[in-house]
Amino acid sequence: MATFLYQVGRLAFRRRWYVALVWAAVLAAVGLGALNASGASDEEFSMPGIESQKAFDLMEQRFPGASADGATARVVFVAPSGEKVTAAENREAVEKAVADLGDGGQVASAVDPFQAKAVSKDGTTAYATVTYKVAANDLTDGSKQQLDRAIHTAQDSGLTVEAGGSAMDDGGGPGGAAEVIGVAIAAVVLLITFGSLAAAGLPLLTAVIGVGVSMATILTLSEALGLSTTTGTLAMMLGLAVGIDYALFVVSRYREERAKGRVPREAAGLAVGTAGSAVVFAGLTVVIALAGLAVVGIPMLTKMGLAAAGAVVVGVLVALTLVPAFLGFWPNAVLRRRARRSGRIEDEGTRDNGGSRWARFVLRRPLPVLLLGVVGLGALAVPMTDLQLGMPGDEAKSTSTTERRAYDALAEGFGPGFNGPLTVVVDAKGATDAKGVKGATDAKGVKGATDAKGANGDAGLKGAAETVAKQIGGTEGVVSVSPARFNAAGDTAVFQVVPSTAPTDERTKDLVTTIRGERPGVESETGATFEVTGTTALNIDVSDKVQSALIPYLVVVVGLAIVLLLVVFRSLFVPLKAALGFLLSVLASLGVVVLVFQQGHGAGLLGVEQTGPIMSLMPIFLVGIIFGLAMDYEVFLVSRMREAYVHGERPGQAITSGFRHSARVVVAAALIMIAVFAGFVGESDSMVKMIGFGLASAVLFDAFVVRMAIVPAVLALLGDRAWWLPKWLDRLLPKVDVEGEALGRRSGSGPGSGSDAGPGPGGGEGSDPEPAGATGREVART
Repeated sequence: MATFLYQVGRLAFRRRWYVALVWAAVLAAVGLGALNASGASDEEFSMPGIESQKAFDLMEQRFPGASADGATARVVFVAPSGEKVTAAENREAVEKAVADLGDGGQVASAVDPFQAKAVSKDGTTAYATVTYKVAANDLTDGSKQQLDRAIHTAQDSGLTVEAGGSAMDDGGGPGGAAEVIGVAIAAVVLLITFGSLAAAGLPLLTAVIGVGVSMATILTLSEALGLSTTTGTLAMMLGLAVGIDYALFVVSRYREERAKGRVPREAAGLAVGTAGSAVVFAGLTVVIALAGLAVVGIPMLTKMGLAAAGAVVVGVLVALTLVPAFLGFWPNAVLRRRARRSGRIEDEGTRDNGGSRWARFVLRRPLPVLLLGVVGLGALAVPMTDLQLGMPGDEAKSTSTTERRAYDALAEGFGPGFNGPLTVVVDAKGATDAKGVKGATDAKGVKGATDAKGANGDAGLKGAAETVAKQIGGTEGVVSVSPARFNAAGDTAVFQVVPSTAPTDERTKDLVTTIRGERPGVESETGATFEVTGTTALNIDVSDKVQSALIPYLVVVVGLAIVLLLVVFRSLFVPLKAALGFLLSVLASLGVVVLVFQQGHGAGLLGVEQTGPIMSLMPIFLVGIIFGLAMDYEVFLVSRMREAYVHGERPGQAITSGFRHSARVVVAAALIMIAVFAGFVGESDSMVKMIGFGLASAVLFDAFVVRMAIVPAVLALLGDRAWWLPKWLDRLLPKVDVEGEALGRRSGSGPGSGSDAGPGPGGGEGSDPEPAGATGREVART
């Protein structure tokens, strides 16, 4: 592996113009394809295999056109204190607002609350439902302005008017400002790390090129592969983060090799052969973690994972080819200013720095450091035992948003369960007669559905619907059951059930479980089947499925990564230690997420106004993304220790050497990741805050506690045993030579050999010809 990549690096350096032109052509081609693409669709969230999804699919099949993906807006009217919306003046204002709401060309219907009986019992609150002909992202500015004008007109009359629903979504993806902030902080970190504008700018430039290629490719293939507008979100975030990191490690190793006296092309080849090998395997661990998201069984999540994995692959290819090509254009520009001015490059490979001093500190006290790290992360992980998964909705938004105020007004006027009704789908297809219809003519709230007489199968369906509605209506925790709606074929009925508790309340989940648990008896009585769906039931089912998929996902991803790390480090304990350390950091990060977003400790500091359940996909996101990044740091840091050990250093010396060469760049890479993720904490959306906070804290714990403290402490306690591998396993595993041992055995003609040496300080290309076999000085023990 190292020898092959060494040749790739030298070739890219020498044929830099060809490499640059190839990447420019690729970017132009996919960019042109993206411009000509019809655009990504707004794919609806689906979860095959769960009851709520099956019921939703049945509704679409039995009620064709009734569940179109048109946007909706729910406009809530609240009368001034001491008044009612049914008062003549207020009613006139509401009816005028509804008429204005229905004037838009994209509006399918605007339902008058007084005709639909959508008025609270105390008469203080009413709501109008506006349905559009198009999806939320297809709403024109004119339609949105019409909605705003109607709301403001009603507000001018003295009513409190708020609106929620999908039509209120501005369609803007969060994270734009966050990414700008992340890039800015990354530039500062790189500048401090390298002390050179060119060295800081090169990783940023190549990362942006890689992200451009990835995002343009996703847009180009969006229609052919059915990719949604959210597919590229994870790809952009991770592509930018790992693109900067991978280029950072190659440039850092290039500077090291130049400091040893290598000529520019030789230094580029050795940088790609050694650091590039670590980049390849680090990238593979990230790809495994992201592609493994397919195990969860959510199509949207699978596509997001595969798209992000593709972006990581592009980042690896850019680091192995475009980075050395750019180094060929400016071979001295990435060096420190003092080195460029004096023409002398000092070898810092044996000098003490913060990394080596920290390593010696850990080596002197490995057991206390290990215990402190494990106990500290373990304590932070304790709140995770109280983890409650769900899908926060408008109730989790800031009170400064009209969606949140509309949610609160409906909850106050109609009860907390009104914002999350359950939808029950009764399937009477194949049922010849409804059993137990007698006495079931007074179903709670099922007016107009009491006539069990009818032609053909109507009596069976109506009787079954009445029986199911009466049974569910009598369940503790149910406030009301709506009148049933029947399809044209007369074999399916649908009605809504309003719980007494909020959508994210644990008691609502218990209610859904109770209703489904009583189903066998009702089905045997009626001869028809029924299923429970709706947004609330869907979120409950998604949470349950994600929880059940988490363990298989961990087994697949961690298992494959352990095999990969066995090949990289040729050690039994290093991969196991890496996996256990990762699990510790993920549990700790989930613990602090629960502490802040569920239990509310310190929530005000992050601008979190409403606590509640943790987003269902949060554990999967944390495991998938952080596992890949954690293995990045593991590979980059421990591969330098392995390299030093293979070249003859004692275990303690190898740990110190690894930290001397890699600690600074690993810290820089982690700070960049934290900056990118922490930028999302500033977003107003609670779920985006949660993701940003969780990812940033996980990187913080894994990079600085696990990799910088626990890893060297464990290796110090193990000594030579850390690199032990059974002989039978050693024979089975392929030898990939990540540490560049084969490069160290190559004969050379001295550090400055070859005529490709760049010009003096200031840069320049240098000449291409180089005598055959001029491979430079042997890679000495680091």
